[in-house]
Amino acid sequence: MTGAGGMLGQDVVAASVRAGHEPVGLSHRELDVSEARAVAEAISGAGADALVNCAAWTDVDGAETHREQAFAVNAAAPGLLAAAADEAGMAMVHVSSDYVFDGRGPGGDGGSRPYRESDPTGPLSAYGESKLAGEHEVLAVGGEHAVVRSAWLFGVGGPNFVATMLRVAGEQQDQGGPCEVRVVTDQVGSPTWTGHLAPALIGLLERGVRGLVHLAGSGQVSWNGLAAETFRQAEIGCRVEPASTAEMGRPAPRPAFSALESEREDVLPLPPWQDGLAGFLAARAGIMRP
Repeated sequence: MTGAGGMLGQDVVAASVRAGHEPVGLSHRELDVSEARAVAEAISGAGADALVNCAAWTDVDGAETHREQAFAVNAAAPGLLAAAADEAGMAMVHVSSDYVFDGRGPGGDGGSRPYRESDPTGPLSAYGESKLAGEHEVLAVGGEHAVVRSAWLFGVGGPNFVATMLRVAGEQQDQGGPCEVRVVTDQVGSPTWTGHLAPALIGLLERGVRGLVHLAGSGQVSWNGLAAETFRQAEIGCRVEPASTAEMGRPAPRPAFSALESEREDVLPLPPWQDGLAGFLAARAGIMRP
């Protein structure tokens, strides 16, 4: 698999081992996925039956000013990997993003239901455009490949929103003052624990699922609500104040609504995002494995 050193990649490697497979994990240092020759050699020489691509440019704001680099990793590279995997007779799962949507909801009504696979896309940012282009590259190759859109990932193997909230709260508590954070209420999505997503990706390969798939924590919540539930489950006394996206002034636009669900009968839904949060907190505390 590619992107093995990242937050999701680490959990995919672990989930693969638990499922009885022998994963070959390649980190960014071991394989630059934007280099065509290196990709072809790595995939043909891996001796694997399947490929999970977790390599990605994840800096949403940075993609606005580094568009070429973001497209090289998120758009061109998935196409290279898909073609190399197809040539080697390997099935591939490529991970995409909820940011391929415009945030107005499937009916343009602000989100009467989550986005499904057949809903029209309309990315707002360079990052979202690069991820959508990557989907097109993989699906154009066809074969045994699947593209999985997920959202709002958090896990023990890398930086993420939930870990940031816990760190900020801890720093404020260490200073002895009241704990208070401001978090946006006008962005709603489906938080997803990588400990749930990783084995689901392996399951797609084992069952031979192809095409476009939505896999995210069931349900929906705002970033503000996610912060509040994080502190509640972690038993941390920290006040979560409301804020708007405009007030935060981030360089890249974000979809106001990007909750996901699958309309496919061959896709098993992930557990509720609240269960994923509980699993993450337990894994982070060393109580359970991710």
